[in-house]
Amino acid sequence: MQEGKRQKQVSALLLQELSDIFQRLGLSMVDGGLISLTAVKVTPDLLEARIYLSFFQVKDTPGALKKIEDRSWEIKRDLAARVKQQLRRIPTLQYFHDDTLDHADKMNALFRKINEEKPPGEETPE
Repeated sequence: MQEGKRQKQVSALLLQELSDIFQRLGLSMVDGGLISLTAVKVTPDLLEARIYLSFFQVKDTPGALKKIEDRSWEIKRDLAARVKQQLRRIPTLQYFHDDTLDHADKMNALFRKINEEKPPGEETPE
């Protein structure tokens, strides 16, 4: 189902504000790795927001996600203070691991391996 205009507006607002909150609270650097917000998806009724996080060089991804969930009340409080003029109700925040980059890295590694295994006379089609 396609997102409506208001959903996109709220998603963009939440993404921007949550990024600022994560930097201010020091949640963008956890266990020597980087955490970035990749997307925010809001349900059509605007009552739930699914926040997708990308982890770069974080050794314990579930542990880092747990740390963020433990501080979710603080994040939601700061978010409410920032967007209270734009939204009637603050959506429930749910955090998910966005593993798109992991899949892309695996695919690139597979393609490199396939190209290395080709006989020297074979060319790749363009």
